[in-house]
Amino acid sequence: QVQLVESGGGLVQPGGSLRLSCAASGFTFSNYAMRWYRQAPGKERELVAHIGSTGDTAYGGSVKGRFTISRDNRKSAVYLQMSSLKPEDTAVYYCYVPITSRGSWGQGTQVTVSS
Repeated sequence: QVQLVESGGGLVQPGGSLRLSCAASGFTFSNYAMRWYRQAPGKERELVAHIGSTGDTAYGGSVKGRFTISRDNRKSAVYLQMSSLKPEDTAVYYCYVPITSRGSWGQGTQVTVSS
């Protein structure tokens, strides 16, 4: 059974940093790409960052240069280091693995950027 558990969200001031973690289980982690998405109130879910099984990365335009995705295959974990946070980064952040036809999602972790 595929399971993704996010952690590390919270309240941070503008300009601050946070590191999100996603612990994966139930599949061969090293074989799959992993992604972070986010959804703000009243908005559609959007892709934040992608990391391939070989470590190649891609980012959404609004976070490029501020966020860094990484993975640790020994720990079956993917991370999102977020820096220079802005109020518009406020959202629920989800971990996702494109496994099977519909993929699998974590439960999400709230990130709030506010002074």
